[in-house]
Amino acid sequence: MFQDITEKFDGVFKKLKGHGKLTEANVSETMRLVRRVLLEADVNFKVAKDFVAGVQDKAMGHDVLKSITPAQQVIKILHDELARLMGTTDSQINESGSGPTIIMLTGLQGSGKTTLAGKLAKHFKARGQSPLLVAADLQRPAAVEQLKVVGEQVGVSVLAELASTPVNVCRQALDVARKSMNDIVIFDTAGRLHVDDELMQELTSIKETTNPDEILFVADGMTGQDAVNTAKEFQNRLDFTGIVLTKLDGDARGGAALSIRAITGKPIKFISNGEKLDALEKFHPDRMASRILGMGDIVTLVERAQGAVDEEKARKLEKKLRRQEFTLEDFYDQLQQIKNMGPMEELLKMIPGAGGKAMKGMQVDEKALVYVEAIINSMTIEERRRPNILNGSRRKRIANGSGTSVQEVNKLLNQFNMMQKMMKKMNKQGLRGMPRLSF
Repeated sequence: MFQDITEKFDGVFKKLKGHGKLTEANVSETMRLVRRVLLEADVNFKVAKDFVAGVQDKAMGHDVLKSITPAQQVIKILHDELARLMGTTDSQINESGSGPTIIMLTGLQGSGKTTLAGKLAKHFKARGQSPLLVAADLQRPAAVEQLKVVGEQVGVSVLAELASTPVNVCRQALDVARKSMNDIVIFDTAGRLHVDDELMQELTSIKETTNPDEILFVADGMTGQDAVNTAKEFQNRLDFTGIVLTKLDGDARGGAALSIRAITGKPIKFISNGEKLDALEKFHPDRMASRILGMGDIVTLVERAQGAVDEEKARKLEKKLRRQEFTLEDFYDQLQQIKNMGPMEELLKMIPGAGGKAMKGMQVDEKALVYVEAIINSMTIEERRRPNILNGSRRKRIANGSGTSVQEVNKLLNQFNMMQKMMKKMNKQGLRGMPRLSF
């Protein structure tokens, strides 16, 4: 979502670094450009104005203007102020001291509440907790069915009573949770295409009846300034406790997402950047500021790697590498772990210097990995372990079985051979890392 704003900031930084010495005049010019970038990205006017004023006050300081690296100092100030705009600290979910933790999801229809309910359930289940999903949107049977499907995919229970009322279902859910030892209860409440009194009264009744520990406003990052206006209305009527930004994988300008926290004063707790149920991240203001400014996000990348890598398999793989016994089976396992980390394009943007213009026009073909998997899956176990036996007829059979061409099979095998040679060379020098392949 933030690719456009990242590219524009990159242009501002290049101009800033072009000045050998900073003066009040070129700092003011830089701030004018920053203001334009924010407004073009759909950031709220007042938020953009206050942000630029705060950065300019700090950038005009004597220590910055007289610094050996003044441009870097200003960029650091921009980073810190952007992080402050989105929240000074990482916000945690408010958990109940006694009884199940109740999380109430609110927002307009289509903002992604039901999918988010499943993502949160998966998140808490991975932590060893026992979530219960509650269908509190009873006006739309499709919403109830969607929640049941999501619950089945995650492997958690779903409470749905179409003949009841949202308030009664939520009240009943608390009794069910206590009896079933569920320590997390997630209410998927109703939304409308716009804010109305009927919707707000229903949500207020649920809040008063169940006293949730957390009320999350689900903000669709694609809706622009409408998301800010809606957030203000929900805050006035419900006084929600946190924000979740959804659909950050879209191509909207993203400025509204930056404005919501500043306008409401409520912390952003999660971000959702895809349809898959594991496409949910805890929100870290400093990391998001780094991504927006094109500085990457190595910490999140490492965390994803830690979550995707099987430590036992990694130890076995290291031994195989040292004995020079790396096979296509091992290569296939590595591909699966990379896929579990998320979309390749998203991972590349977390590498410092890979965002902004560096990624512009670059198409990351996720299908290439699918073809590689298909080729390896079309081999026999013996062929995967001893690819040197793959003669012409075997390669033709593998190409036909995988829906690829003999040339693509040859390309994979050639790259695998190169990889093995590089590993042999590294073993002589000491195993320090894995070479990279491009498909």
